[in-house]
Amino acid sequence: MTVYEGTIITQNREKPAAKYLVAKGKKIDFVGDSLPKQYSDADIIKLGKKVLLPSFVDSHIHFASFALFNSGLNVNDARSNIEMLEMIKEFASDSKSKILIMFGASPHCVKEKTLLTRKELDTVTYDKPGAVIKYDGHALIANTALINLISDETKKMRGYNEISGEMGQEAFFAIIDMISASIPTLDLIRYMQEAVDVVAEKGIGMVHTVSGVGFPNDLDVTLESLFAKGVMCGFQSRVFFQTMDVKKVKKRKLPRIGGCFLTALDGCYGSKDAAMNKPYVSTKDKGVLFYDDNTVIDFCIEANRAGLQIELHAIGDAAFDQAVLALSVALNDSPRDNHRHCIIHACLPSKKSLALCKKHNILFTMQSAFLDWPQEPASYLKTIIGDRADKLNPIRTISDLGLTISFSSDGPCTTPDPLKWIHNAVNNPIKSEQISAEQALKMCTYNGYYTTFDEDQRGTLEQGKIADIVILSDNPLTINKKAIKDIEVEELILKGRTYKRQPKSILSLLWGMIKNHNRS
Repeated sequence: MTVYEGTIITQNREKPAAKYLVAKGKKIDFVGDSLPKQYSDADIIKLGKKVLLPSFVDSHIHFASFALFNSGLNVNDARSNIEMLEMIKEFASDSKSKILIMFGASPHCVKEKTLLTRKELDTVTYDKPGAVIKYDGHALIANTALINLISDETKKMRGYNEISGEMGQEAFFAIIDMISASIPTLDLIRYMQEAVDVVAEKGIGMVHTVSGVGFPNDLDVTLESLFAKGVMCGFQSRVFFQTMDVKKVKKRKLPRIGGCFLTALDGCYGSKDAAMNKPYVSTKDKGVLFYDDNTVIDFCIEANRAGLQIELHAIGDAAFDQAVLALSVALNDSPRDNHRHCIIHACLPSKKSLALCKKHNILFTMQSAFLDWPQEPASYLKTIIGDRADKLNPIRTISDLGLTISFSSDGPCTTPDPLKWIHNAVNNPIKSEQISAEQALKMCTYNGYYTTFDEDQRGTLEQGKIADIVILSDNPLTINKKAIKDIEVEELILKGRTYKRQPKSILSLLWGMIKNHNRS
């Protein structure tokens, strides 16, 4: 039994704050302002300036991809292509991997203002196959050795460019599938162990992972589904299968479908293929809708009738309209009061479609991490979509409609960091879209758990709920809003126990996964 005394942020609407919390075993035994006599002999942990609140949720992360890219070279901090090439050269000389994986390249934060080319990459990769994946996770630069491994079928796909080495759209997805298929299973498990530690350090106790990226036999879905059974020190994951094959999801008895990749309706602004209702500045180009309306509608009708929770990637306003249309038609076809269908990103929602979202209670998973993002700065967005850039990521507009928003990293596009999400949302450069710290905190905690039907067990600090708790160095609700990003995670507690780093033994993890699988 553990008793905490101090500032307790409960996220409970009826009682948002308390002075005491008692954790007994895996659950919360008491929350209140005065400590009952039965706990008077227990040791008390006094929080002082620290605060205790529900653990955070990352409600949209490509976890297997995040784990894979985390094992490679992160080039986010390079400020010139020359610096990036030096980093890659050193990495290539040391790496034992079959395919070199580098992540985070952006033309907007290097002085050359351009991506590396295939020829430049060839000079530092020692004839090893390699790819530098763009910061937005929607394109990559392949070196010649990797291009030599690409199938003739992929070379015919939209987005393939052998001259520059830059691969986008369908060609990008196919190449990522090829890279994923080359990763040995034990290596992937090791990378996922390491990635859990990275996420937990930020106070995150649950992730909503979108899986099905091209690993053989959907290995990432299998592994993440086993992780979802709480193998790792109480850490939780909820899996969304990125497919339009409803039968495949039902066969695995998964309750959720969708995400990005095969359920992405458009691209992104970094690659200028987000689907728009009006053209990009000084062009006739409106981006790319990956599917026609009927295809998306048919998918949503089938998935909704099957009782699945649906998530759809939509960045541009044309893609957003298509997503809302499809979900609305599906819900009119087979009404469900508590479906919790969700649109991911929703960077540029239209007013007419937001009204339909209100009517059908469609949820949103958004990324305040995209605000003031060095890899995709506002100055760049202005050049490609003009004044529409001021309407991107309208978190307050959507929230004011009474719609539920949860925050996320879209990792590996950004590194999971809920305190930064809160900071960005509260200090939004577009002042009319700034929200309160209370609202932002709820989007990182309760709303995330609510999105996947976990609110009965987690997301608020109440008697009888699971003791998934984070302790922060300061109070995000009272600290100067400019300092929220400087708050530190002091401790993550899952199922009543302090989180410990994952065991180095893969065999012990595999055995735990097998035991949990057999119990299911």
